[in-house]
Amino acid sequence: MQSVAMPWLAFELTHSGLLVGLVLAAQFAPILLAGQLGGIVADRFHKRNVLLATQSAFLLPPFVLFVVTATAHAQYWIVIVAALVTGVINVFDVPARQAFVIEMVGKQDLTNAIALNSSVFNASAVVGPAVAGGVIAALGVPLCFLANSLSYLAAVAALVLMRDLPRREPAAHQERFLARMAEGAAYARRTPVIGGLLVAVAFFSMFAMNRSTLLPLFAEDVLHQGATGFGFLLAAMGLGAVGGALTLAFFPEIGANPRRQLWVAAIWVAALLEFSISKVFVLSLATLCVAGYCQISFLATTNSRLQTTTPDHLRGRVMALYMQAFAGMSPFGNVQAGLLATLFGAPWSMAIGAVVAGAALLGINVLTPEVFGQPTKTSSTDAAASAGTSQRSART
Repeated sequence: MQSVAMPWLAFELTHSGLLVGLVLAAQFAPILLAGQLGGIVADRFHKRNVLLATQSAFLLPPFVLFVVTATAHAQYWIVIVAALVTGVINVFDVPARQAFVIEMVGKQDLTNAIALNSSVFNASAVVGPAVAGGVIAALGVPLCFLANSLSYLAAVAALVLMRDLPRREPAAHQERFLARMAEGAAYARRTPVIGGLLVAVAFFSMFAMNRSTLLPLFAEDVLHQGATGFGFLLAAMGLGAVGGALTLAFFPEIGANPRRQLWVAAIWVAALLEFSISKVFVLSLATLCVAGYCQISFLATTNSRLQTTTPDHLRGRVMALYMQAFAGMSPFGNVQAGLLATLFGAPWSMAIGAVVAGAALLGINVLTPEVFGQPTKTSSTDAAASAGTSQRSART
């Protein structure tokens, strides 16, 4: 619900696509700048304890937004600060949360565990935006922020109930901070598949995942559907994402094929191009559903291949690199999308981003063919694992 409420509040306060993009940039910039710090913390300390701290801290930003919107004191700078604080918490939450899954279930059940988690996550992405659109239209945005704040109480309670999990002692580190950071980066650099996947995710994050910046503009100015339409557009992407997650959960061998991953990304680009020229609301919903299916399929396969390839002592840092590519590039993507939308309109912004992402995909396939090459024997577990990271990552 907050994924609709925060950009919509920024849009109501400013009526500027660029300023909406700056809010989302503030939310994800900390991950780009300090993501490796979170990865080191995840590798150094007990991940459950880290998550107890971060999930508790997540209560505050949406509660502040609830108070200021309910009392009619909302200002643009408050939205920026709330987004920035959320981003700082995400620096420590996201790598620990991603690396914690394997501690809950072990490697044998990793694929299904994360795929099922993704199904739940994306099911909420179907229901939440649709509900939020109706709530905003009828009652305004405060209730969305209150609901998000209270939801973290459930998250904290769930972590408390996990106190009987087998306790894994973090590996001891004698190296200095910068040396530990360089170790994770060096591993990614000398492993072409990991490096190529991270580059692909970075380009798609910057140019093909700017829905929170552009969809309010499409809903209001192109399709003329208002807040309710914005919610349904997000819900359409969520519905497609649920389909993608369930497909990979039940048929993991499909997701294990890197060539399929390449074609899924190409269809994703085509769906975004079709959406950019559509003026029919039903057709726009259908194309976003396809885009959501392809997005979660691509990211799930990428995340799974990273997790199952990376050794345990580096998993937190590699997942931090993934989140820097995935969520950390989002500030630049949201700003460039908002700027292009201001200059040329939302349809052109969406189309240009899709073309750039497609060009990057083609370049990676030509220059580093092993990234999307034929599957190997070890890739059977690289299935649909980790679709739950998605969307723009964290729970905001």
